[in-house]
Amino acid sequence: MSRPVALLFATSGHSGVDRVIANLLPELGKVEHIFHLLVIRGHGPAIPESLPANIRVIRLPVGSKRTVFLPLLVYLLVYRPAVLLTANHVLNRTVLWARRTLRLDTRVVIRMGMSVTGMAADLTPRQGKALYASMRRWYPLADAAIVPSAGVGEDLVAIAGVERRRLHVIRNPIVNDLLEQKAREPLDHRWYGQPGCPLILGVGSLEPRKDFSTLIRAFARLREQRPARLIILGKGRERGALLDLAVQLGIREFVDLPGYDPNPYRHMRRADLFVLSSIREGASAVIVEALACGTPVVSTDCPSGPAETLKQGRLGRLVPVGDAEAMASAMAATLDDVVPKEALLDAVIEHRADLAANRYLRAMGLSHVS
Repeated sequence: MSRPVALLFATSGHSGVDRVIANLLPELGKVEHIFHLLVIRGHGPAIPESLPANIRVIRLPVGSKRTVFLPLLVYLLVYRPAVLLTANHVLNRTVLWARRTLRLDTRVVIRMGMSVTGMAADLTPRQGKALYASMRRWYPLADAAIVPSAGVGEDLVAIAGVERRRLHVIRNPIVNDLLEQKAREPLDHRWYGQPGCPLILGVGSLEPRKDFSTLIRAFARLREQRPARLIILGKGRERGALLDLAVQLGIREFVDLPGYDPNPYRHMRRADLFVLSSIREGASAVIVEALACGTPVVSTDCPSGPAETLKQGRLGRLVPVGDAEAMASAMAATLDDVVPKEALLDAVIEHRADLAANRYLRAMGLSHVS
């Protein structure tokens, strides 16, 4: 019996990373390798109801990324996987530590989806220094490193000491037939399809990093110029503060935060404009999803993926982080001068799920789908 390929993730269960994993798994089902999807209690990814026959879920008896070391040792000793793909700094470090402890020949492939410099900006100087030191100690031991954008890759080379020959820039697996099917599903919301009143859409966890407060402030400025409505899909601890801000700005009746929708594509397809207001991103799957739905995009020029995806502003206007006035101006200009839909769709070819899956397999040293 051939040795399995292990996949270890720990996500929120409702993030862009979860959608990336959900798109990757069906493509991995097309190859002959056996995959083990390792799951930590209380964490995502959300497991699809129907998994390919060659993917088995193994639940590790632990409820925290920081206590996964011992259960991971047991798993490695029992199954001795040929390859282990992991994502998230805590898991990346733990897997490399476990392999070194056991002296196994398992090939370890790490993934970093977020700008390292952006991550450090959210930490105290002491925490940032510790993060950099940890990466420099462990990441050079990885057999390969996968990143969704060149900007994130440059961070790993400069900060973590990853050799360029081991670096693989692989666009997130986002575009597939299922996305198009979901985009066409019915949507019951009275704000869509109202002539003369464009619908602005934001999608993401309601947390400080997404900076939806700047989007709401920009929307308030836009409302001074023309009728418009704003929907932000997602859940998180900032919801109450964002609604309070809308009240303070006198736009509460034009702002809706309906919560998390597992199918944001039907919103994207019907929206007049998609806006990303983040302080930092890795490659921003939601931008690609919006483009794949043919929806124009305005984004902050945050590190490190949006500018790459939007071709340095040629496919969608880029604005400084936290600048509500610039964002409002870009929103108005985009509504008045929309990029042709064909150009938006052409821009996401590199994000096809089948293409990305083949590149993941090559990075793991495995055969790929022909």
